[in-house]
Amino acid sequence: MNIPACFVTGTDTEVGKTRVSAGLLHWLGQAGLRAVGYKPVASGMDWHDGRWSNEDVQTLHAASTADVTLDEVGPCQFRTACAPHIAAEIEGRGIDRAALLQGAQHLAGRSDALVVEGAGGWCIPLGPDWDSADLVQELDLPVVLVVGLRLGCINHALLTAEAVRARGLRLAGWVVNTLAPDMPHLARNLDTLHHEFERRFQAPCLAVLPRLDPPSAASVAPFFHPAAVRALFGLPPAHSDDLT
Repeated sequence: MNIPACFVTGTDTEVGKTRVSAGLLHWLGQAGLRAVGYKPVASGMDWHDGRWSNEDVQTLHAASTADVTLDEVGPCQFRTACAPHIAAEIEGRGIDRAALLQGAQHLAGRSDALVVEGAGGWCIPLGPDWDSADLVQELDLPVVLVVGLRLGCINHALLTAEAVRARGLRLAGWVVNTLAPDMPHLARNLDTLHHEFERRFQAPCLAVLPRLDPPSAASVAPFFHPAAVRALFGLPPAHSDDLT
């Protein structure tokens, strides 16, 4: 990829990948960049503004700061809300690997920064002999891991991070999304995540997100650590970073 870019994955589905991706896009836009979101494969569509589209694709499109279409942001959308390879089989369609790669390159040519969001967790089948991790390898993007803060998150987070590293990819950062504010020993779990990500992967925490209402791109963006996000995207440091 010839522009600043990252791939956002999660410890599971419904842990806040879209919230984090949209927040990153908003942050990049506020920094003066034409930033675009890309959801290569999405499952589950609803009727919105006179057409069927996926909610995550809508969110990324709305947070993007370059002039792109919904179909460019989400080139492969299925109406059936289930694992993408199952949705493809149900709907009698395939997932075109080459087209997904071309879609990313196309958006890279139309923007200054690209945020790619995966479907589900890290390793989701997209065909009989390839999966989402294969796609990230071909795109050769640094990975941001969204950790849903709830019981079991430490194990899920470290296993996912190990799987990212096993593919020869760089875990460039991680984000905590608070799913259960009343989680027992929340602070100690968070301390453990900080310690283990530093000890094992030397990966910085990009943000700790509280429960937000609403969880909009604009409300998420201020929680990112500016210096860490700039390092993620290879942007020069700003004087204001020293003040945060």
